Amino acid sequence: MDRDSATQQVIDQLKQLYKSKLLPLEQTFLFNRLCSPFMTDAEFEAKPQVLLIGQYSTGKTTFIRYLLGSDFPGQRIGPEPTTDRFIAVLHGEDEHLVPGNALCVSPDLPYRGLERFGTSFLNKFEGSQLPNKVLENITLIDSPGILAGKKQSDDRGYDFMKVCQWFAERCDLILLLFDAHKLDLSDEFRDVIEKLKGHEDKIRCVLNKADQIDRQRLMRVYGALMWGMGKVLKTPEVLRVYIGSFWEQPLMYEALSTLFEREENDLMRDLRDLPRNSAVRKINELVKRARLAKVNAHIVSHLGRQMPTFTGKAKKQEQLLRDLPAVFRTVMKTEALSPGDFPDLPEFRSKIAESDFSRFPKLNKKHLDGLEEMLTVDIPRLMEQLPRQLFDRSQELPIEERIPSGPAHSPHDPVRRAEQTPAAQPPAPPKANPFAKRASNPFAKSSPPAPWPVNERKAEFDAMFAQHDPVDGKLDGEAAKGALVATQLDMDNLFAVWELSDHDGDGMLDDEEFALAMYLCDMVQNGEELPSALPAELIPPKQRQVA
Repeated sequence: MDRDSATQQVIDQLKQLYKSKLLPLEQTFLFNRLCSPFMTDAEFEAKPQVLLIGQYSTGKTTFIRYLLGSDFPGQRIGPEPTTDRFIAVLHGEDEHLVPGNALCVSPDLPYRGLERFGTSFLNKFEGSQLPNKVLENITLIDSPGILAGKKQSDDRGYDFMKVCQWFAERCDLILLLFDAHKLDLSDEFRDVIEKLKGHEDKIRCVLNKADQIDRQRLMRVYGALMWGMGKVLKTPEVLRVYIGSFWEQPLMYEALSTLFEREENDLMRDLRDLPRNSAVRKINELVKRARLAKVNAHIVSHLGRQMPTFTGKAKKQEQLLRDLPAVFRTVMKTEALSPGDFPDLPEFRSKIAESDFSRFPKLNKKHLDGLEEMLTVDIPRLMEQLPRQLFDRSQELPIEERIPSGPAHSPHDPVRRAEQTPAAQPPAPPKANPFAKRASNPFAKSSPPAPWPVNERKAEFDAMFAQHDPVDGKLDGEAAKGALVATQLDMDNLFAVWELSDHDGDGMLDDEEFALAMYLCDMVQNGEELPSALPAELIPPKQRQVA
Protein backbone atom coordinates (compact mmCIF):
# COMPACT_ATOMS: atom_id res chain seq x y z
CA MET A 1 0.00 0.00 0.00
CA ASP A 2 1.40 3.38 -1.02
CA ARG A 3 1.84 5.81 1.85
CA ASP A 4 3.24 9.31 1.95
CA SER A 5 6.69 9.54 3.47
CA ALA A 6 5.51 11.26 6.67
CA THR A 7 3.00 8.52 7.46
CA GLN A 8 5.51 5.77 6.66
CA GLN A 9 8.03 7.43 8.94
CA VAL A 10 5.48 7.39 11.76
CA ILE A 11 4.80 3.67 11.15
CA ASP A 12 8.53 2.93 11.25
CA GLN A 13 8.94 4.81 14.53
CA LEU A 14 5.92 3.02 15.95
CA LYS A 15 7.56 -0.35 15.22
CA GLN A 16 10.73 0.79 16.92
CA LEU A 17 8.84 2.03 19.98
CA TYR A 18 7.13 -1.33 20.33
CA LYS A 19 10.37 -3.28 20.08
CA SER A 20 12.36 -1.08 22.44
CA LYS A 21 9.85 -0.07 25.11
CA LEU A 22 6.80 -2.35 25.11
CA LEU A 23 8.05 -5.72 23.86
CA PRO A 24 10.59 -6.18 26.72
CA LEU A 25 7.79 -5.72 29.28
CA GLU A 26 5.61 -8.22 27.41
CA GLN A 27 8.40 -10.78 27.25
CA THR A 28 9.25 -10.45 30.94
CA PHE A 29 5.69 -10.78 32.20
CA LEU A 30 4.34 -13.51 29.88
CA PHE A 31 2.00 -11.25 27.91
CA ASN A 32 2.34 -13.56 24.92
CA ARG A 33 1.00 -16.53 26.88
CA LEU A 34 -1.57 -14.77 29.05
CA CYS A 35 -3.04 -12.11 26.77
CA SER A 36 -1.99 -11.74 23.13
CA PRO A 37 0.82 -12.89 20.81
CA PHE A 38 3.76 -10.59 20.21
CA MET A 39 3.27 -8.18 17.30
CA THR A 40 5.18 -8.60 14.05
CA ASP A 41 6.45 -6.01 11.58
CA ALA A 42 3.79 -7.17 9.10
CA GLU A 43 1.04 -6.14 11.51
CA PHE A 44 2.34 -2.58 11.56
CA GLU A 45 2.73 -2.49 7.78
CA ALA A 46 -0.59 -4.20 7.00
CA LYS A 47 -3.36 -2.55 5.03
CA PRO A 48 -6.53 -1.71 6.97
CA GLN A 49 -8.67 -4.80 7.49
CA VAL A 50 -12.46 -5.08 7.63
CA LEU A 51 -13.96 -8.06 9.47
CA LEU A 52 -17.47 -9.20 8.51
CA ILE A 53 -19.42 -11.21 11.11
CA GLY A 54 -23.00 -12.43 11.04
CA GLN A 55 -25.28 -15.41 11.16
CA TYR A 56 -25.46 -17.53 8.04
CA SER A 57 -27.41 -16.14 5.08
CA THR A 58 -27.10 -12.50 6.16
CA GLY A 59 -25.23 -11.63 2.96
CA LYS A 60 -21.59 -11.34 4.13
CA THR A 61 -20.05 -12.92 1.04
CA THR A 62 -22.52 -11.15 -1.25
CA PHE A 63 -21.59 -7.85 0.42
CA ILE A 64 -17.91 -8.45 -0.42
CA ARG A 65 -18.80 -9.36 -4.00
CA TYR A 66 -20.89 -6.18 -4.26
CA LEU A 67 -18.07 -4.04 -2.89
CA LEU A 68 -15.48 -5.54 -5.25
CA GLY A 69 -17.79 -5.49 -8.25
CA SER A 70 -16.70 -9.00 -9.20
CA ASP A 71 -16.50 -12.60 -8.04
CA PHE A 72 -13.49 -13.66 -6.00
CA PRO A 73 -11.79 -17.06 -5.71
CA GLY A 74 -13.36 -19.31 -3.10
CA GLN A 75 -16.64 -17.43 -2.76
CA ARG A 76 -19.64 -19.55 -1.81
CA ILE A 77 -23.09 -17.95 -1.81
CA GLY A 78 -26.35 -19.62 -0.85
CA PRO A 79 -29.26 -19.59 1.64
CA GLU A 80 -27.66 -22.36 3.70
CA PRO A 81 -24.35 -22.10 5.68
CA THR A 82 -22.08 -22.07 2.61
CA THR A 83 -18.98 -20.25 3.91
CA ASP A 84 -17.35 -22.72 6.30
CA ARG A 85 -14.01 -20.95 6.67
CA PHE A 86 -12.36 -17.60 7.29
CA ILE A 87 -11.31 -16.03 3.99
CA ALA A 88 -8.88 -13.10 3.76
CA VAL A 89 -9.68 -11.34 0.46
CA LEU A 90 -6.35 -9.81 -0.59
CA HIS A 91 -4.88 -7.90 -3.50
CA GLY A 92 -2.74 -10.00 -5.85
CA GLU A 93 -1.41 -9.99 -9.40
CA ASP A 94 -3.62 -12.91 -10.42
CA GLU A 95 -6.60 -14.84 -9.08
CA HIS A 96 -5.80 -17.81 -6.84
CA LEU A 97 -6.38 -19.30 -3.40
CA VAL A 98 -3.64 -19.45 -0.76
CA PRO A 99 -3.89 -22.12 1.99
CA GLY A 100 -3.98 -20.95 5.62
CA ASN A 101 -0.66 -22.56 6.53
CA ALA A 102 1.08 -20.61 3.76
CA LEU A 103 -0.59 -17.35 4.82
CA CYS A 104 0.66 -17.75 8.39
CA VAL A 105 4.31 -18.14 7.43
CA SER A 106 4.34 -15.31 4.88
CA PRO A 107 6.53 -12.50 6.27
CA ASP A 108 4.54 -9.87 4.35
CA LEU A 109 1.16 -10.77 5.83
CA PRO A 110 -0.06 -10.12 9.40
CA TYR A 111 -1.35 -13.63 10.14
CA ARG A 112 1.54 -15.35 11.93
CA GLY A 113 -0.31 -15.11 15.25
CA LEU A 114 -3.02 -17.45 13.95
CA GLU A 115 -0.62 -20.38 14.31
CA ARG A 116 -1.67 -20.62 17.96
CA PHE A 117 -5.08 -22.00 16.89
CA GLY A 118 -3.51 -25.09 15.34
CA THR A 119 -3.89 -27.06 12.16
CA SER A 120 -7.65 -27.59 12.64
CA PHE A 121 -8.14 -23.85 12.20
CA LEU A 122 -5.49 -23.29 9.53
CA ASN A 123 -7.23 -25.89 7.38
CA LYS A 124 -10.32 -23.66 7.60
CA PHE A 125 -8.46 -20.45 6.75
CA GLU A 126 -7.45 -19.33 3.28
CA GLY A 127 -6.50 -16.26 1.29
CA SER A 128 -8.35 -15.21 -1.84
CA GLN A 129 -6.09 -13.08 -4.02
CA LEU A 130 -7.22 -11.11 -7.05
CA PRO A 131 -6.28 -7.88 -8.87
CA ASN A 132 -8.91 -5.39 -7.69
CA LYS A 133 -8.66 -1.63 -7.11
CA VAL A 134 -10.58 -1.82 -3.82
CA LEU A 135 -8.11 -4.35 -2.42
CA GLU A 136 -5.17 -2.06 -3.12
CA ASN A 137 -6.27 -0.11 -0.05
CA ILE A 138 -8.04 -2.54 2.28
CA THR A 139 -8.27 -6.26 3.06
CA LEU A 140 -11.65 -7.91 3.68
CA ILE A 141 -12.09 -10.83 6.10
CA ASP A 142 -15.10 -13.06 5.42
CA SER A 143 -16.13 -15.31 8.31
CA PRO A 144 -18.25 -18.45 8.55
CA GLY A 145 -21.92 -17.95 9.36
CA ILE A 146 -22.64 -18.24 13.08
CA LEU A 147 -24.22 -21.58 13.92
CA ALA A 148 -26.37 -22.71 16.83
CA GLY A 149 -25.50 -24.59 19.99
CA LYS A 150 -22.62 -27.05 20.04
CA LYS A 151 -22.14 -26.78 16.31
CA GLN A 152 -20.44 -23.46 17.04
CA SER A 153 -17.52 -25.16 18.77
CA ASP A 154 -17.66 -28.93 18.33
CA ASP A 155 -18.34 -29.11 14.58
CA ARG A 156 -15.74 -26.48 13.67
CA GLY A 157 -12.83 -28.16 15.47
CA TYR A 158 -11.39 -24.85 16.73
CA ASP A 159 -12.39 -22.03 19.09
CA PHE A 160 -14.48 -19.82 16.82
CA MET A 161 -15.00 -17.14 19.48
CA LYS A 162 -11.28 -16.69 20.12
CA VAL A 163 -10.49 -16.54 16.41
CA CYS A 164 -13.07 -13.76 16.00
CA GLN A 165 -11.52 -12.01 18.98
CA TRP A 166 -8.04 -12.29 17.43
CA PHE A 167 -9.20 -10.73 14.16
CA ALA A 168 -11.18 -8.04 16.02
CA GLU A 169 -8.04 -6.89 17.83
CA ARG A 170 -6.22 -6.39 14.51
CA CYS A 171 -8.99 -5.11 12.26
CA ASP A 172 -9.73 -1.44 11.64
CA LEU A 173 -13.47 -1.94 11.18
CA ILE A 174 -15.92 -4.66 12.29
CA LEU A 175 -19.17 -4.98 10.34
CA LEU A 176 -21.97 -6.97 12.00
CA LEU A 177 -24.43 -8.01 9.31
CA PHE A 178 -28.13 -8.62 9.99
CA ASP A 179 -30.89 -9.81 7.68
CA ALA A 180 -33.78 -7.32 7.85
CA HIS A 181 -36.14 -9.97 6.51
CA LYS A 182 -35.50 -12.40 9.39
CA LEU A 183 -33.85 -10.44 12.18
CA ASP A 184 -32.72 -12.75 14.95
CA LEU A 185 -30.10 -12.10 17.59
CA SER A 186 -29.36 -15.69 18.61
CA ASP A 187 -27.60 -16.67 21.83
CA GLU A 188 -24.51 -17.69 19.84
CA PHE A 189 -24.39 -14.34 18.03
CA ARG A 190 -24.71 -12.56 21.39
CA ASP A 191 -21.73 -14.54 22.70
CA VAL A 192 -19.63 -13.50 19.71
CA ILE A 193 -20.59 -9.83 20.09
CA GLU A 194 -19.74 -9.93 23.79
CA LYS A 195 -16.25 -11.14 22.85
CA LEU A 196 -15.86 -7.92 20.87
CA LYS A 197 -16.14 -5.74 23.97
CA GLY A 198 -13.29 -3.30 24.14
CA HIS A 199 -13.55 -2.71 20.39
CA GLU A 200 -16.85 -0.82 20.34
CA ASP A 201 -15.21 2.07 18.50
CA LYS A 202 -14.66 -0.23 15.51
CA ILE A 203 -18.10 -1.87 15.41
CA ARG A 204 -20.76 -0.89 12.85
CA CYS A 205 -23.99 -2.70 12.01
CA VAL A 206 -25.33 -3.36 8.53
CA LEU A 207 -29.07 -4.02 8.26
CA ASN A 208 -28.91 -5.88 4.96
CA LYS A 209 -31.69 -6.98 2.57
CA ALA A 210 -33.75 -4.02 3.76
CA ASP A 211 -35.48 -3.60 0.39
CA GLN A 212 -37.45 -6.80 1.02
CA ILE A 213 -39.74 -5.17 3.60
CA ASP A 214 -41.88 -2.05 3.48
CA ARG A 215 -41.28 1.20 5.38
CA GLN A 216 -43.41 0.31 8.41
CA ARG A 217 -41.83 -3.10 8.96
CA LEU A 218 -38.34 -1.68 8.38
CA MET A 219 -38.99 0.92 11.08
CA ARG A 220 -39.92 -1.82 13.54
CA VAL A 221 -36.97 -4.03 12.56
CA TYR A 222 -34.59 -1.10 13.01
CA GLY A 223 -35.99 -0.42 16.48
CA ALA A 224 -35.71 -4.09 17.45
CA LEU A 225 -32.09 -4.19 16.27
CA MET A 226 -31.14 -1.08 18.25
CA TRP A 227 -32.83 -2.43 21.37
CA GLY A 228 -31.19 -5.85 21.01
CA MET A 229 -27.69 -4.45 20.45
CA GLY A 230 -28.08 -2.11 23.41
CA LYS A 231 -28.90 -5.09 25.63
CA VAL A 232 -25.88 -7.08 24.42
CA LEU A 233 -23.24 -4.33 24.57
CA LYS A 234 -24.76 -2.73 27.70
CA THR A 235 -23.76 0.73 26.59
CA PRO A 236 -25.74 3.98 26.31
CA GLU A 237 -23.91 4.89 23.11
CA VAL A 238 -25.84 4.05 19.97
CA LEU A 239 -24.05 2.01 17.30
CA ARG A 240 -24.06 3.28 13.73
CA VAL A 241 -26.42 1.15 11.63
CA TYR A 242 -26.25 1.25 7.83
CA ILE A 243 -29.52 0.32 6.16
CA GLY A 244 -29.67 -1.03 2.62
CA SER A 245 -29.47 -3.95 0.24
CA PHE A 246 -25.91 -4.64 -0.80
CA TRP A 247 -26.23 -6.72 -3.95
CA GLU A 248 -26.67 -6.18 -7.70
CA GLN A 249 -30.41 -6.79 -7.99
CA PRO A 250 -32.98 -3.97 -8.36
CA LEU A 251 -34.70 -2.83 -5.18
CA MET A 252 -37.96 -4.55 -4.31
CA TYR A 253 -39.42 -1.45 -2.59
CA GLU A 254 -38.36 1.65 -4.53
CA ALA A 255 -39.95 4.05 -2.02
CA LEU A 256 -36.88 3.75 0.22
CA SER A 257 -34.27 4.13 -2.54
CA THR A 258 -33.19 7.61 -1.38
CA LEU A 259 -32.59 6.40 2.17
CA PHE A 260 -30.64 3.36 0.93
CA GLU A 261 -28.52 5.53 -1.36
CA ARG A 262 -27.56 7.90 1.45
CA GLU A 263 -26.82 5.06 3.84
CA GLU A 264 -24.66 3.37 1.23
CA ASN A 265 -22.80 6.63 0.62
CA ASP A 266 -22.04 6.89 4.33
CA LEU A 267 -20.80 3.30 4.51
CA MET A 268 -18.60 3.68 1.44
CA ARG A 269 -17.20 6.92 2.86
CA ASP A 270 -16.27 5.15 6.08
CA LEU A 271 -14.52 2.40 4.11
CA ARG A 272 -12.66 4.95 2.02
CA ASP A 273 -11.46 6.71 5.16
CA LEU A 274 -9.78 3.58 6.53
CA PRO A 275 -6.48 3.91 4.62
CA ARG A 276 -6.22 7.58 5.53
CA ASN A 277 -6.80 6.85 9.22
CA SER A 278 -4.70 3.69 9.33
CA ALA A 279 -1.71 5.27 11.11
CA VAL A 280 -3.95 6.85 13.74
CA ARG A 281 -5.65 3.50 14.31
CA LYS A 282 -2.33 1.71 14.74
CA ILE A 283 -1.23 4.27 17.33
CA ASN A 284 -4.53 3.87 19.15
CA GLU A 285 -4.22 0.08 19.19
CA LEU A 286 -0.63 0.25 20.46
CA VAL A 287 -1.68 2.54 23.31
CA LYS A 288 -4.52 0.15 24.16
CA ARG A 289 -2.08 -2.78 24.11
CA ALA A 290 0.37 -0.90 26.33
CA ARG A 291 -2.32 -0.34 28.95
CA LEU A 292 -3.20 -4.05 28.91
CA ALA A 293 0.48 -5.00 29.19
CA LYS A 294 0.92 -2.68 32.16
CA VAL A 295 -2.04 -4.26 33.99
CA ASN A 296 -0.80 -7.76 33.15
CA ALA A 297 2.66 -6.93 34.53
CA HIS A 298 1.20 -5.66 37.81
CA ILE A 299 -0.98 -8.78 38.22
CA VAL A 300 1.88 -11.22 37.50
CA SER A 301 4.23 -9.32 39.80
CA HIS A 302 1.66 -9.22 42.62
CA LEU A 303 1.06 -12.97 42.38
CA GLY A 304 4.81 -13.62 42.47
CA ARG A 305 5.25 -11.48 45.58
CA GLN A 306 2.55 -13.41 47.46
CA MET A 307 4.35 -16.74 47.10
CA PRO A 308 6.27 -18.17 50.12
CA THR A 309 10.02 -18.57 49.85
CA PHE A 310 10.36 -22.19 50.93
CA THR A 311 7.37 -24.44 51.68
CA GLY A 312 3.64 -24.34 50.98
CA LYS A 313 3.94 -23.01 47.43
CA ALA A 314 1.35 -25.31 45.89
CA LYS A 315 -1.23 -24.52 48.58
CA LYS A 316 -0.62 -20.77 48.29
CA GLN A 317 -0.92 -20.84 44.50
CA GLU A 318 -4.20 -22.73 44.77
CA GLN A 319 -5.48 -20.11 47.20
CA LEU A 320 -4.45 -17.23 44.94
CA LEU A 321 -6.19 -18.81 41.97
CA ARG A 322 -9.34 -19.22 44.03
CA ASP A 323 -9.14 -15.61 45.25
CA LEU A 324 -8.21 -14.11 41.86
CA PRO A 325 -11.13 -11.62 41.93
CA ALA A 326 -9.75 -10.22 45.19
CA VAL A 327 -6.28 -10.07 43.62
CA PHE A 328 -7.69 -8.02 40.72
CA ARG A 329 -9.38 -5.60 43.14
CA THR A 330 -6.20 -5.22 45.21
CA VAL A 331 -4.04 -4.49 42.18
CA MET A 332 -6.64 -2.10 40.80
CA LYS A 333 -6.75 -0.05 43.99
CA THR A 334 -3.06 -0.06 44.93
CA GLU A 335 -1.84 0.81 41.42
CA ALA A 336 -4.77 3.10 40.46
CA LEU A 337 -5.54 1.10 37.30
CA SER A 338 -8.69 1.27 35.22
CA PRO A 339 -11.05 -1.73 35.56
CA GLY A 340 -11.61 -1.64 31.79
CA ASP A 341 -7.98 -2.62 31.21
CA PHE A 342 -8.18 -5.87 33.18
CA PRO A 343 -8.43 -9.20 31.31
CA ASP A 344 -11.41 -11.53 31.33
CA LEU A 345 -11.13 -13.24 34.71
CA PRO A 346 -12.13 -16.87 33.88
CA GLU A 347 -9.97 -16.91 30.76
CA PHE A 348 -7.00 -15.38 32.59
CA ARG A 349 -7.37 -17.89 35.43
CA SER A 350 -7.34 -20.84 33.04
CA LYS A 351 -4.17 -19.60 31.33
CA ILE A 352 -2.20 -18.61 34.40
CA ALA A 353 -3.06 -21.79 36.33
CA GLU A 354 -0.47 -23.67 34.26
CA SER A 355 2.37 -21.40 35.46
CA ASP A 356 4.53 -21.60 38.56
CA PHE A 357 3.77 -18.39 40.47
CA SER A 358 7.00 -18.63 42.47
CA ARG A 359 8.97 -18.02 39.26
CA PHE A 360 7.12 -14.82 38.39
CA PRO A 361 9.42 -11.76 38.16
CA LYS A 362 8.99 -8.74 40.40
CA LEU A 363 7.99 -5.47 38.79
CA ASN A 364 10.24 -2.49 39.44
CA LYS A 365 10.50 1.11 38.30
CA LYS A 366 12.93 0.27 35.52
CA HIS A 367 10.34 -2.00 33.89
CA LEU A 368 7.79 0.83 33.70
CA ASP A 369 10.02 3.80 32.86
CA GLY A 370 10.21 2.98 29.16
CA LEU A 371 6.47 2.32 28.95
CA GLU A 372 5.56 5.59 30.66
CA GLU A 373 7.92 7.51 28.40
CA MET A 374 6.35 5.91 25.36
CA LEU A 375 2.81 6.87 26.46
CA THR A 376 3.54 10.39 27.68
CA VAL A 377 6.32 11.58 25.36
CA ASP A 378 6.83 9.39 22.29
CA ILE A 379 3.23 8.80 21.25
CA PRO A 380 2.20 12.50 21.49
CA ARG A 381 5.26 13.38 19.43
CA LEU A 382 4.25 10.84 16.76
CA MET A 383 0.73 12.26 16.62
CA GLU A 384 2.20 15.69 15.87
CA GLN A 385 4.18 14.23 12.95
CA LEU A 386 1.12 12.83 11.19
CA PRO A 387 -0.15 14.81 8.19
CA ARG A 388 -2.82 17.31 9.21
CA GLN A 389 -5.33 15.92 6.72
CA LEU A 390 -5.62 12.82 8.89
CA PHE A 391 -7.54 14.98 11.36
CA ASP A 392 -9.21 17.37 8.92
CA ARG A 393 -12.11 15.99 6.90
CA SER A 394 -11.97 19.03 4.61
CA GLN A 395 -8.67 17.66 3.26
CA GLU A 396 -10.08 14.28 2.17
CA LEU A 397 -8.43 12.62 -0.77
CA PRO A 398 -10.57 12.24 -3.87
CA ILE A 399 -12.67 9.12 -3.85
CA GLU A 400 -10.80 7.48 -6.69
CA GLU A 401 -7.47 7.81 -4.83
CA ARG A 402 -8.71 5.67 -1.95
CA ILE A 403 -11.35 3.03 -2.61
CA PRO A 404 -12.42 3.60 -6.20
CA SER A 405 -15.93 2.26 -6.73
CA GLY A 406 -18.36 -0.47 -6.03
CA PRO A 407 -19.65 -2.76 -8.76
CA ALA A 408 -20.01 -1.03 -12.08
CA HIS A 409 -23.07 -3.11 -12.89
CA SER A 410 -25.02 -2.21 -9.75
CA PRO A 411 -28.38 -0.55 -10.55
CA HIS A 412 -28.34 1.39 -7.29
CA ASP A 413 -24.62 2.09 -6.77
CA PRO A 414 -24.05 5.75 -5.78
CA VAL A 415 -20.33 5.61 -6.61
CA ARG A 416 -21.13 4.58 -10.18
CA ARG A 417 -23.51 7.52 -10.50
CA ALA A 418 -20.86 9.87 -9.13
CA GLU A 419 -18.34 8.68 -11.72
CA GLN A 420 -20.77 9.47 -14.53
CA THR A 421 -21.28 13.10 -13.48
CA PRO A 422 -19.07 16.07 -14.45
CA ALA A 423 -16.00 16.83 -12.36
CA ALA A 424 -17.64 19.83 -10.68
CA GLN A 425 -19.82 18.16 -8.09
CA PRO A 426 -22.64 19.89 -6.18
CA PRO A 427 -22.40 20.00 -2.39
CA ALA A 428 -22.90 16.61 -0.75
CA PRO A 429 -26.42 16.05 0.66
CA PRO A 430 -26.87 16.04 4.44
CA LYS A 431 -25.93 12.79 6.15
CA ALA A 432 -28.78 10.32 6.07
CA ASN A 433 -30.98 10.50 9.11
CA PRO A 434 -32.87 7.42 10.24
CA PHE A 435 -36.02 9.30 11.22
CA ALA A 436 -36.64 11.32 8.06
CA LYS A 437 -39.49 10.21 5.82
CA ARG A 438 -40.36 13.36 3.83
CA ALA A 439 -38.44 16.37 2.63
CA SER A 440 -40.83 18.72 4.39
CA ASN A 441 -43.61 18.64 6.95
CA PRO A 442 -46.96 18.95 5.15
CA PHE A 443 -48.80 19.35 8.45
CA ALA A 444 -47.04 22.55 9.53
CA LYS A 445 -49.54 25.37 10.03
CA SER A 446 -49.00 29.10 9.70
CA SER A 447 -51.58 30.42 12.16
CA PRO A 448 -50.62 33.41 14.35
CA PRO A 449 -47.87 32.47 16.80
CA ALA A 450 -48.33 32.21 20.55
CA PRO A 451 -45.69 32.21 23.33
CA TRP A 452 -43.43 29.22 22.83
CA PRO A 453 -44.06 26.67 25.64
CA VAL A 454 -40.65 25.05 25.06
CA ASN A 455 -38.90 28.13 26.48
CA GLU A 456 -39.56 26.92 30.02
CA ARG A 457 -36.92 24.18 29.58
CA LYS A 458 -34.94 25.64 26.68
CA ALA A 459 -31.75 26.11 28.73
CA GLU A 460 -31.81 22.44 29.80
CA PHE A 461 -32.36 21.27 26.23
CA ASP A 462 -29.61 23.59 24.94
CA ALA A 463 -27.12 21.88 27.27
CA MET A 464 -28.14 18.48 25.85
CA PHE A 465 -27.85 19.88 22.32
CA ALA A 466 -24.26 21.03 22.94
CA GLN A 467 -23.26 17.58 24.27
CA HIS A 468 -23.94 16.03 20.84
CA ASP A 469 -21.37 18.20 19.01
CA PRO A 470 -23.50 20.22 16.57
CA VAL A 471 -21.87 21.20 13.30
CA ASP A 472 -22.66 24.72 12.05
CA GLY A 473 -25.32 24.94 14.73
CA LYS A 474 -27.18 21.79 13.64
CA LEU A 475 -27.36 18.05 14.37
CA ASP A 476 -27.92 15.55 11.58
CA GLY A 477 -30.09 12.51 12.17
CA GLU A 478 -27.19 10.31 13.21
CA ALA A 479 -25.96 12.81 15.82
CA ALA A 480 -29.44 13.46 17.24
CA LYS A 481 -30.38 9.78 17.26
CA GLY A 482 -28.61 9.08 20.55
CA ALA A 483 -30.64 11.67 22.47
CA LEU A 484 -33.91 10.55 20.91
CA VAL A 485 -33.36 6.83 21.42
CA ALA A 486 -32.30 7.52 25.03
CA THR A 487 -35.88 8.63 25.75
CA GLN A 488 -36.85 4.94 25.31
CA LEU A 489 -39.88 5.81 23.20
CA ASP A 490 -40.95 3.27 20.59
CA MET A 491 -39.90 3.85 17.00
CA ASP A 492 -43.39 4.93 15.87
CA ASN A 493 -43.32 7.84 18.30
CA LEU A 494 -39.70 8.69 17.45
CA PHE A 495 -40.53 8.92 13.76
CA ALA A 496 -43.49 11.16 14.58
CA VAL A 497 -41.34 13.35 16.86
CA TRP A 498 -38.78 13.81 14.10
CA GLU A 499 -41.47 14.66 11.55
CA LEU A 500 -42.89 17.37 13.78
CA SER A 501 -39.53 18.73 14.98
CA ASP A 502 -37.74 18.96 11.63
CA HIS A 503 -40.04 21.82 10.76
CA ASP A 504 -38.03 23.20 7.87
CA GLY A 505 -37.56 19.74 6.33
CA ASP A 506 -33.78 20.01 5.90
CA GLY A 507 -33.08 16.65 7.55
CA MET A 508 -31.29 18.33 10.49
CA LEU A 509 -32.18 19.91 13.84
CA ASP A 510 -31.04 23.32 15.03
CA ASP A 511 -31.14 24.22 18.73
CA GLU A 512 -34.84 25.19 18.66
CA GLU A 513 -35.90 22.12 16.67
CA PHE A 514 -33.89 19.89 19.02
CA ALA A 515 -35.53 21.51 22.06
CA LEU A 516 -38.91 20.95 20.41
CA ALA A 517 -38.06 17.26 19.86
CA MET A 518 -37.18 16.82 23.55
CA TYR A 519 -40.36 18.68 24.54
CA LEU A 520 -42.48 16.36 22.39
CA CYS A 521 -40.73 13.29 23.84
CA ASP A 522 -41.63 14.54 27.33
CA MET A 523 -45.24 14.88 26.24
CA VAL A 524 -45.36 11.21 25.22
CA GLN A 525 -43.61 10.10 28.41
CA ASN A 526 -46.25 11.99 30.42
CA GLY A 527 -49.04 10.08 28.69
CA GLU A 528 -50.06 12.76 26.18
CA GLU A 529 -50.63 12.04 22.51
CA LEU A 530 -48.58 13.72 19.82
CA PRO A 531 -50.53 16.10 17.58
CA SER A 532 -51.04 15.00 14.00
CA ALA A 533 -50.00 18.51 12.91
CA LEU A 534 -47.64 20.91 14.61
CA PRO A 535 -49.72 23.58 16.41
CA ALA A 536 -48.82 27.18 15.65
CA GLU A 537 -47.66 27.84 19.19
CA LEU A 538 -45.05 25.04 18.92
CA ILE A 539 -43.45 26.27 15.69
CA PRO A 540 -39.82 27.28 16.49
CA PRO A 541 -39.66 31.07 16.89
CA LYS A 542 -36.89 31.52 14.31
CA GLN A 543 -39.08 29.87 11.67
CA ARG A 544 -42.38 31.59 12.40
CA GLN A 545 -41.79 34.38 9.95
CA VAL A 546 -41.34 31.85 7.12
CA ALA A 547 -44.02 29.38 8.26
